[in-house]
Amino acid sequence: MIIDQPIKKWFVSNTGEDKHFKSIIKSISWRIVGTIDTMVISYFVTGQLKMAISIGSIEVVSKVALYYFHERVWEKATKA
Repeated sequence: MIIDQPIKKWFVSNTGEDKHFKSIIKSISWRIVGTIDTMVISYFVTGQLKMAISIGSIEVVSKVALYYFHERVWEKATKA
């Protein structure tokens, strides 16, 4: 309880809305998981490690941006 209050200030504004910083951190952490998944699937499909890494590298850049904008749209759409 005591530790979460200072950390919460990083992620939630005074009006109770999620800050952009929280969306950025969530985007990055989700992409790490998603990119590892993409690389594993790509490796199983192609059987080539180099190809799997190439596919994962391209997908990570595009999906970080897409997720960030998706998150911001949801934040606006779910305002009370």
